Amino acid sequence: MRRLKIAILNLLRNRRRSLLTVAIVSIVVTALMVSGGFGLFTYQSLKEGAARSEGHLVLTQPGYFASDEEFPLQNGLDNAHELRKRLLLEDRIKAVQPRVYLQGLISNGDKSSIFLGQGILSSEFRVKGPFLDVTKGGILSSNEDISDPEIMLGKDLARNLKVQPGDYVTLMSSTVHGALNAMDFKVRGIFGTGVPDMDKRQVYISVKSAQFLLDSDRVSTMTIYGYDLDEAELLQEQLGQLVPELEITSWEDRAFIYRGVKNLYDRTFGLMGFIMAMVIFVSLFNTLAMSVTERTQEIGTLSALGASKAELITGFILEALVLAVVGSIAGIILAGLISAGLMVFDITMPPPPGKTTGYPLNIYFSINLAWMISVVIAAICVFSSFLAARKGVNKPITEALVHV
Repeated sequence: MRRLKIAILNLLRNRRRSLLTVAIVSIVVTALMVSGGFGLFTYQSLKEGAARSEGHLVLTQPGYFASDEEFPLQNGLDNAHELRKRLLLEDRIKAVQPRVYLQGLISNGDKSSIFLGQGILSSEFRVKGPFLDVTKGGILSSNEDISDPEIMLGKDLARNLKVQPGDYVTLMSSTVHGALNAMDFKVRGIFGTGVPDMDKRQVYISVKSAQFLLDSDRVSTMTIYGYDLDEAELLQEQLGQLVPELEITSWEDRAFIYRGVKNLYDRTFGLMGFIMAMVIFVSLFNTLAMSVTERTQEIGTLSALGASKAELITGFILEALVLAVVGSIAGIILAGLISAGLMVFDITMPPPPGKTTGYPLNIYFSINLAWMISVVIAAICVFSSFLAARKGVNKPITEALVHV
């Protein structure tokens, strides 16, 4: 404690310089905390979005995602209803959603366009949460009349076809036997996804209607939702024993945007962290080098009185640690205030490339991140103070005593 008290008193001898150094450290810590917190928020948002869209796990025939189908549902799953009932008996499974992927032409009688469709259960909207912005009408009915099937259209597709909820459109697609089939659908709702290309092509119909249109009882995939995304790997191992004949794909293997953004941010924030570390190093080294130069006579006097080089260097390292600790605490508090402020004030970021809707700006406050940044800052401070102090304490005592 005595050495720590001496280090603090030494720093107070030049308060302005010490305050400036603390300010630099706190600004760097704040910048790293804010940028890191934004990265964590982005990772978590993309992770949850990908898992919600693709499901925690996807059951398919082996090689489904690696090969193209020659006709619809060529690699589909048989006995989907029995398989779903069997899977729902597992304790770790929250929901099982069959999906049928199809494509073809959609027409209002006067104009036709290409559509990309998904046959889903009405419960998909409840399981996935608010993944669509339903602008008009509603979602698919749970008790759909198969003689009057319903459809949901992307908003740009609906605008191109000039249809509204209650109007009818016709879907045309090839069956599994190669024949052309067509069905009339009543427009139930119009939605926006925030992705222009999907809004121009995407439609949702029921699984039964999709199977009827394709003339098959198969489904394309079986999407599994667990209770906890962190247990997806454990659930994958469990299902591997239950249905070894099927291929199980995790959400991360299908989350291409998540992996791309994470790789980009990791490198960007890594480079920014390196630059910030250099700023801290140069600032601390300059501050302590000036302090060592000004106190050269003091160092010579202490050496003449018997103080060892290790004791002198330890004193300067303690001064650097005090600056690092005070600056880190100030930076962490400032980052916490910024994070809390963004929760109070609703600030929306502009739409990212490829989307039409923005997203709320949030910055996660992570204790682990704060510890990691503080430790790195402290290590840099110790290293820079060691380099600055070593030159001063290595001077001969006679030379140090007459230093001006």
